[in-house]
Amino acid sequence: MSVSDWLSRRVFQLVHRHNLVYNTCWEDPRLDRVALELGPHHTVLVITSAGCNALDYALTGPKEVHAVDMNPRQNALLELKLAGIRRLEFEDFFAMFGLGRHPCVKRIYHDKLRPDLSTFSQAYWDRRIEFFQKSNRRPFYFRGTSGTFALLVNAYANHVVKLRPWVEAILEARGLEEQRWIYENHLRDQFWTRPVCLALKRDAVLSLVGVPRSQRRQLESQYPGGVVQFVRDCVEAVFARLPLADNYFWRLYMTGQYTPDCCPEYLKPDNFLRLKNGLADRIRVHTNTVQGFLESYEGEISRFVLLDHMDWLCDRLFPVLEAEWQWIVRRAAPGARAIWRSGGLRTDFVDRARVTINGRNRQVGELLRYHREQAERLHEQCRVHTYGSFHIADLVA
Repeated sequence: MSVSDWLSRRVFQLVHRHNLVYNTCWEDPRLDRVALELGPHHTVLVITSAGCNALDYALTGPKEVHAVDMNPRQNALLELKLAGIRRLEFEDFFAMFGLGRHPCVKRIYHDKLRPDLSTFSQAYWDRRIEFFQKSNRRPFYFRGTSGTFALLVNAYANHVVKLRPWVEAILEARGLEEQRWIYENHLRDQFWTRPVCLALKRDAVLSLVGVPRSQRRQLESQYPGGVVQFVRDCVEAVFARLPLADNYFWRLYMTGQYTPDCCPEYLKPDNFLRLKNGLADRIRVHTNTVQGFLESYEGEISRFVLLDHMDWLCDRLFPVLEAEWQWIVRRAAPGARAIWRSGGLRTDFVDRARVTINGRNRQVGELLRYHREQAERLHEQCRVHTYGSFHIADLVA
């Protein structure tokens, strides 16, 4: 391993082992619902991230949703949301998780939320519940490492290149034509300066939003123009080719809060009540790796939502990837389906992984039936639009 590789891994590990990284999920669950075709008989495994999508899946009424994450701080956030669903009225819940601020958050935390949390989550939020305090200058959604990245980008846009009026204008645009005009005439050339492009080439910067060096290398080798051109093209797609009216992902990171009309499904009043009335109780939270959870779980999983974490394993941790797929195959229910995303344009490394079935050594690619056309069509509609590819596959053997 080179010195630069070692330093990059150390920085990434320091960021991810000691911090809340994701304060919101950065995967579009509207696509996932179509891809997963969730029904009442399904048991779902999803990597927790910020827990938003576990709540979204629960709204479809599956049998169980197992939210698994090796970072206990991510699970602490989902636990806080679940406690809020059980104990708060909608107005208080939306203030916390919609606006990222509540004037009485310390009181309602100690009186209503804390008793429902695990020991780790209690200790974590005892020290950090002020992240939601209304008097703080930074709302919750400018906290955590991804929130810090968003804060820095906003500071640059507001104070260095002074684009805030046009950011507000594009959020209020009345259609794609107006969006495109604002982006092409007032945002694109003004924002993409040389310092921004240089920053996007730095592993330390990308680690703030959960992009390891292995993922950056995929883009550098597979995408013309590398990671900088990929990000530029993604941003242009979001602002010039896709409607922003319901794009709560980018609104959040440009403003630090959701609005009642532009927010995840779990933050809408009717859905909040459905979760409160029993659907949220179908979610189980586990602090573990995917493999570790599957080793200890005695049932079958019919839907696997693997996010982009296999990108993290495809290089020097490939044996871990193979061990994980061994347990996915063992625990998969008949007709099981997996979806995942990647920073790269391809995930050939998944197909190359080898597992043992009935004493035979097989490549994972032999066991999967891909829905490539559907995945590509959905990927084009993605409101996040920062992944290189989206994959849907059934386990058929």
